[in-house]
Amino acid sequence: MSRGFTYDHLPASNAPKNAFRPFTRSTGLRPGAHPLEQRDDLYLWQFVVWAPRAKAVSLVGDFNRWNPAETPMTAAENGLWTTEIALPVGASYKYCIQTADGRSLLRADPCAYFAELRPGTASRTWTDSFRWSDGPWRKKQAEQMDKPRPIFIYEVHLGSWRQENGKFYNYRRLAEEIAPYALSLGATHVEILPITEHPLDDSWGYQPTGYFAPTSRYGTPEDFKYFVNTLHLHGLDVILDWVPAHFPKDAHGLRQFDGVPLFEYGNEAYAEHKDWGTLRFDLGNVQVRDFLIASALFWLKEYHVDGLRVDAVSSMLYLDFGRDRFSPNIRGGREDLEAVEFLRLLNRE
Repeated sequence: MSRGFTYDHLPASNAPKNAFRPFTRSTGLRPGAHPLEQRDDLYLWQFVVWAPRAKAVSLVGDFNRWNPAETPMTAAENGLWTTEIALPVGASYKYCIQTADGRSLLRADPCAYFAELRPGTASRTWTDSFRWSDGPWRKKQAEQMDKPRPIFIYEVHLGSWRQENGKFYNYRRLAEEIAPYALSLGATHVEILPITEHPLDDSWGYQPTGYFAPTSRYGTPEDFKYFVNTLHLHGLDVILDWVPAHFPKDAHGLRQFDGVPLFEYGNEAYAEHKDWGTLRFDLGNVQVRDFLIASALFWLKEYHVDGLRVDAVSSMLYLDFGRDRFSPNIRGGREDLEAVEFLRLLNRE
């Protein structure tokens, strides 16, 4: 199977690999922000971003007064740009991308593990030393995987399940209260609406911008690990809603990431979901497919999530979804053959 890039993974405390394999094989570079070594209260971070049609790229943040001239990145193979700098955990950053037509664009890191609390839109460096204690439970679940059993799924949106004085609960408090409540209903699984980072509360997470970052609305990545671990210790599987169908047009996000369409289809009329005001991923692009598959594997491996509920599949599968006019596929049908192949690859992985 020929792949553009795919995901290798190690725990975050050991310099996690959010890796695109051919890039890694040829350059040793891994898109995202990765700690290479600790220096007292700082880490030496390697920053890598995929922006193949950028004229130049710089790393910017509070550490350099958001000045693009201070931390330029070096062009590498396969459209990657890289730099190394010592920063603390939690430092905010973005990429300043100089486009071929002379514009300067500030973009969040598509592979960041953490982000600022909205309305902030910067990415944040992150690593932690969380210690999982759900090993025996996960082993037991794996042994019983092929055995038929009843399933009762309790679905919950963390932001509106319960609040205090108009403020969201933290992942840890949510875990301590949701677990016994779900059990009292007889639930075997808890399905949470998308917690991938997203700019708008009202979207309930269904318009994500951060495909590797649990939203900071409810705490840190380590707090979300505590959430999953706690539900497992109560005997509950965790299912995560996951959205590979589309993404919003927010300026810090994926739209025309390096000045031209990169993650979306080149024809915006074809790429756009007009009903939702979002853009469809270019699932014919092998790098885009593998970016999404990397995200899926990330939540299963890094956060011990037990399953993914893929959102808006019909909008992916059918060319006439939400459209009065469409161009049939090469077989004359209404199916989006690239989306079909993507879902097959996802399930195979």
